Amino acid sequence: MKRGMTVTADPCWLRYEKLEPERAETVARLFGRIVVADRSPFAEIAAEELAEALTSMTGVRPKRARMPGADGGLVVGTIGGSGWIDGVVGPCDARAICGDGFVIRTAEREGGRYTVIAAASGRGLIYGAFHLLRLIGTGALPAVFNIAESPRMPFRLLNHWDNLDGSVERGYAGRSLWFDRGRIVRNTARIETYARLIASVGINGVVLNNVNVGEREARLITEEYLPGVARLADVFRRYGVRIFLSVDFSAPVSVGGLSTADPLDDRVRAWWRQTADGIYRRIPDFGGFLVKADSEFRPGPFTYGRDHADGANMLADALAPHGGLVVWRAFVYNCRQDWRDRTTDRARAAYDHFRPLDGRFRDNVVLQIKNGPMDFQVREPVSPLFGAMPTTNQMLELQITQEYTGQQRHLCFLVPQWKEVLDFDTYARGPGSTVARVVDGSLFGRCACGIAGVANVGDAPNWTGHDLAQANLYGFGRLAWNPDLQARSIAEEWTLLTFGRDPFVRDVVVRMLLDSWRIYENYTTPFGLGWMVNPGHHYGPNPEGYEYSPWGTYHRADREAIGIDRSVRTGTGFAGQYFPPNAERFESPETCPEELLLFFHRLPYTYRLRSGKTLVQHMYDAHFEGAEQAAGLVEAWSSLRGRIDEQRFVRVLERLKEQAEHAKEWRDVINSYFWRRSGIPDEQGRPLY
Repeated sequence: MKRGMTVTADPCWLRYEKLEPERAETVARLFGRIVVADRSPFAEIAAEELAEALTSMTGVRPKRARMPGADGGLVVGTIGGSGWIDGVVGPCDARAICGDGFVIRTAEREGGRYTVIAAASGRGLIYGAFHLLRLIGTGALPAVFNIAESPRMPFRLLNHWDNLDGSVERGYAGRSLWFDRGRIVRNTARIETYARLIASVGINGVVLNNVNVGEREARLITEEYLPGVARLADVFRRYGVRIFLSVDFSAPVSVGGLSTADPLDDRVRAWWRQTADGIYRRIPDFGGFLVKADSEFRPGPFTYGRDHADGANMLADALAPHGGLVVWRAFVYNCRQDWRDRTTDRARAAYDHFRPLDGRFRDNVVLQIKNGPMDFQVREPVSPLFGAMPTTNQMLELQITQEYTGQQRHLCFLVPQWKEVLDFDTYARGPGSTVARVVDGSLFGRCACGIAGVANVGDAPNWTGHDLAQANLYGFGRLAWNPDLQARSIAEEWTLLTFGRDPFVRDVVVRMLLDSWRIYENYTTPFGLGWMVNPGHHYGPNPEGYEYSPWGTYHRADREAIGIDRSVRTGTGFAGQYFPPNAERFESPETCPEELLLFFHRLPYTYRLRSGKTLVQHMYDAHFEGAEQAAGLVEAWSSLRGRIDEQRFVRVLERLKEQAEHAKEWRDVINSYFWRRSGIPDEQGRPLY
């Protein structure tokens, strides 16, 4: 499809399908009138969203009114912006919700029954409107409203790895929504739709460009591109989303013409201050910078004998007068490791680099830490850096785009994985010190915290390439808003909003989603192995694709054993980076969670698991089972024919059939590899090659 052609974008979970007649009548009666109680532009957008959605769901367009009347209806407005609102929502309510929070309340006034959506900020009105519509769409509408919600995470960001030429690094859903052939696009209709989509799940920030900043992309902070960036900011601002830019640490040299990018050099510091001033003149609410430094050939402060606190603080000082944030990635390691060296452990890198710097970062710096110590594998332990820096802001980085989990050609619902990360107890301040409490700021009293997700969208008509991959984007937003939500409830919400209220469809799709991560793990790399993928593009099985590379991603399988010894007693010491009792639990194969067994330990193929199976036999069984389960996904989806529109049904069926065939390839390649390595046949006599 050529750029510029009209594309009808899938509405995703904002479909607003017609309600059943009786329910439609009830909703139309309750919300048949919409009053905007103040002049906030956000209030107008919230009212517009409500009107369009309610019209679609009931067949009756709500009336707009300037003042509440006796016939009741919806009233939308900010606290303190309307006397009428303040008469319903008092000071206690205002204190109960933070900046982006909202109240939805039933009120009896002037002889009418009203549903009030009130918020301390304009953004809160948008979130409140979408929440009300979510309740209507899922059939969870209460008889009386008394809802007060605030997001747990102050910053809820999407990291887009988009390049100016329109390509997307690790993108599996088409090209960039806002960059094309070295330019910023002028037609922003699709971008506005996207802003609306992500605002509906509470996202409040978007990083526009790739963390691996190219030569041209480094100039996005200059007047050459800032007018276009400002135009994008205008679009996102309407839905309460601030924009951020990834920056090249060496930009003072590559863009500014200086001889150095030393963060302690006065000329460099002045250049960044001037650059920040120029950005904020164009974009007064600019969010800040995302930085990848000293990793995977990216420049950084190490070049000049400085540390990461020096580099981050220099940028933070430039942004601080404007209220900007430096998001500094903790993805830093030696990417030129000697595979012969068994003492160097990539998993240790983030902790070893950053733990000693705690207390040295400015208050407007946040460390963005990947969920695990390696790189978004299907299974790895939670990074021990979470909780280890009590005087430093921390942000969790998740990967929504499925680089190592099927690249949106395979179904892999990642919310259960993310829940395990958020619920993981670090024990940083005793029991209950979960990752969620670290990154929402509550554990250590930090303010600039949150969650970032590497986005999975592109210009594909269905946004994500695989229709069911939309659930990961939805789920990310919902967890960023409230990490206490359960995977099942998120899956049910998304399914009802996306495919309608047929209970059979709901049950089938929810089960497929909830099972999919474990299925993918079964036919790819159980026990926390990871990395058995083709180098570069990372799709498909290759047991030794990275085994002799410099990237530090080894499993060290030989004829006797497999896995990395990361114990303190005999291995790399990585297990000792955790707080007790996690360190104690990971230290021994007998107490280590079996799903992470080979991440932490090197064990013989004949090692007996708690089930009584040998390690290699479990490996065989898991891969055969996983391939069968992948075929079962095809069968499950096929049962929905006629219950889902044909276009989406066929698209998903094609993807699932591809997944089932590819699962067989994974099964046969990995199982044959272990048979050839170990010489131990499958006890059940199934084919190995």
